Amino acid sequence: MPKVEMYTTGSCPYCIRARSLLEKKGVAVTEYRVDLSPELRAEMERRSGGTSVPQIFIGERHIGGCDDIYELDFDGELDLLLGLS
Repeated sequence: MPKVEMYTTGSCPYCIRARSLLEKKGVAVTEYRVDLSPELRAEMERRSGGTSVPQIFIGERHIGGCDDIYELDFDGELDLLLGLS
């Protein structure tokens, strides 16, 4: 299974929603809290090109945010990316 990384903040409802979807699938997530470590925000922006959270990566692929990961799931592509099917 590829590594799943997510840049988040503690109070972001979209981060909570994205994490919940991944947890339901039994996927371990490496979470980076950009509100606690400002240097991680700069890293997130460099890696993703985005400034909002969450920013989600599966392996080396940038998925995007909460809506993007739910769209992948709806389209049946998320399980393939996660190696679940």
